[in-house]
Amino acid sequence: MSEYLRELFSLQGRRALVTGGSSGIGYAMAEAIGRAGAEVVVVARREHELDKAVGRLREHGVTADRISADLGERADVERVCATAGDIDILVNDAGNNIRKPMADLTTDDYERTLAVNFTAPYLLGQHFGPKMAGRGWGRIINVGSQQSISAFGDSGIYGAAKAALAGLTRSQAEAWSASGVCVNTIIPGFVLTPLTEPAQAVPGRVEALAARHMAGRNGIPRDFAGAAVFLAGDACSFVTGQMLFVDGGFSVH
Repeated sequence: MSEYLRELFSLQGRRALVTGGSSGIGYAMAEAIGRAGAEVVVVARREHELDKAVGRLREHGVTADRISADLGERADVERVCATAGDIDILVNDAGNNIRKPMADLTTDDYERTLAVNFTAPYLLGQHFGPKMAGRGWGRIINVGSQQSISAFGDSGIYGAAKAALAGLTRSQAEAWSASGVCVNTIIPGFVLTPLTEPAQAVPGRVEALAARHMAGRNGIPRDFAGAAVFLAGDACSFVTGQMLFVDGGFSVH
């Protein structure tokens, strides 16, 4: 890498916390950020998957650690805040997706969906954001959804939570950008990950969604590597409060 590109994209000396970092988009972003030089702490629920993720990261030469936590539980969120250490880059990717017809959603569905997709990113931002601002540098990357901007396929409370996450991004950017903290949302298209397996199981669904992307295919996790490195580093120092669509043109029509 030339010195010029190193100055733009190196994350050497930074420390990142990636929720949902054991698989899918979260893991791909954790690996990209780590291979660009940052130390990485991945957060997810399942111990076995976390161990595998950390092992893969270390195989790539990444300094990696892990925290097992259910971000739908307030006490677990507080434990992450207390044990993660100083964080320069916060990636909020953890999510759940309860997709039922609107009238069939229960109060428990509502509370669990908001807890993971909105409340946890809010609380993590409230903890780490002011600390980043106090140091004069930080990055928060929130991972939204096509439902952040439009409704399709029983968006339900998941869609409302992801729309709220885009609003949270703008509020966080307003609060901390002048102190060197850039806050942005990545908007994926339909991505082949464990989270979308229920939709993938519907006959013809994968093919139909691929056809909706201008790129002519569905997304895969490694499509998010470049965006992660860009939004995590100095190259995006004048990009904040924005939605970056990494969606193969899905949202354009």
